[in-house]
Amino acid sequence: MSDFYLLPLDELRRHKSEKWRAFPADVLPLPVAEMDFPVAEPIRRTLLEMVNNSDLGYLGSIPEMGEAFSTFATRRFGWTPDPAQIRIAADVGVGIVETLRVITKAGDKIMINSPVYPNFWTWATETRLEIVDVPLTFDEVEINGSPWILDWDGIESAYKSGIKVHLICNPHNPLGRVYTKAELERLVELATAHGVIIISDEIHAPLTFSEQRFTPFLSLGPAACAVGITVTAASKGWNIAGLKCAIIITQDATMHARLDAIAPATHYRASLLGAFATVAAFKEGEPWLDALMVQLDSNRRLVEELLATHLPLAKSHLPHCSYLSWIDFGGYEIGAEPHSHLVENAKVAFVPGARFGEKFANFVRLNFATSPAILEEAITRVARTLH
Repeated sequence: MSDFYLLPLDELRRHKSEKWRAFPADVLPLPVAEMDFPVAEPIRRTLLEMVNNSDLGYLGSIPEMGEAFSTFATRRFGWTPDPAQIRIAADVGVGIVETLRVITKAGDKIMINSPVYPNFWTWATETRLEIVDVPLTFDEVEINGSPWILDWDGIESAYKSGIKVHLICNPHNPLGRVYTKAELERLVELATAHGVIIISDEIHAPLTFSEQRFTPFLSLGPAACAVGITVTAASKGWNIAGLKCAIIITQDATMHARLDAIAPATHYRASLLGAFATVAAFKEGEPWLDALMVQLDSNRRLVEELLATHLPLAKSHLPHCSYLSWIDFGGYEIGAEPHSHLVENAKVAFVPGARFGEKFANFVRLNFATSPAILEEAITRVARTLH
């Protein structure tokens, strides 16, 4: 599996992305959700061919996108979406914002369930919606391998209060949680009963580990399709976020027609390179993805082992998707903002837990999509400052 961590630290420090430019050179950066691995060969080949051919114009019609994603979803998830109901946006955030613009009006209520990806708040604020947060609760009795439990009483009460949209993250960032089919079906029932539209952010779906089964929201049948919209991308699974391309998916004629109100420019603001790189990922990128998941599986277990050995008071759980660990440093006396102590004293950067919800300030999010050597160095640095 060495192909996935051959990039040495000195080479990574020459990268131009936010992850490697946001901190001084003596800090190990483990916050931004991007991977420190070489790009998949089919994507690299596609990009090089386009650059070498000076093929760098505007994005136009691309029927290959719907066909490639539908075929990928069939192989990976047992779900065959209609290629004709797949639209393009520059990224998942743009896709969700532009969708919200046409299905809501200012002042409508949108539900989220913290802790959750910080831009959920950003997108709701941008579209002038009232945020209703029904946090997940922590319980030692796990459901589907996770101690983070949906507050069903709170969700139902909020639905009854006039929620217009419920924005969910599945698989979940930062919890690494995969919602069960039964949980999603329960949401469909509630949404149908109370006139709620569910937008499912499924960007981490390709990164689901083998012990869990990912259920696409729109695979649940006509009732789900009548209330559901999915936004996703290849950007997380194949590490191509900077190429700027995502897709918006419907599987219901009425909902699809409703989204015809999305500005046509939403498509053209996506990247030509990103669109064809995405097609290459969905069409030819699964062997690379499968090998990646073996490496990420090893890394997630390494993080748990390192925490148990060096930071026994830090609480975590094994994530079932993606490459993000959610770690509670509340057992250590390092102040109300652990991330600040850790970047200043250990020279290791994480995402502050408070960005995922105010009540989660004791937590940090760690990105383990890097080399085992960097992970070991990071955890041992942190441990030295806490003893």
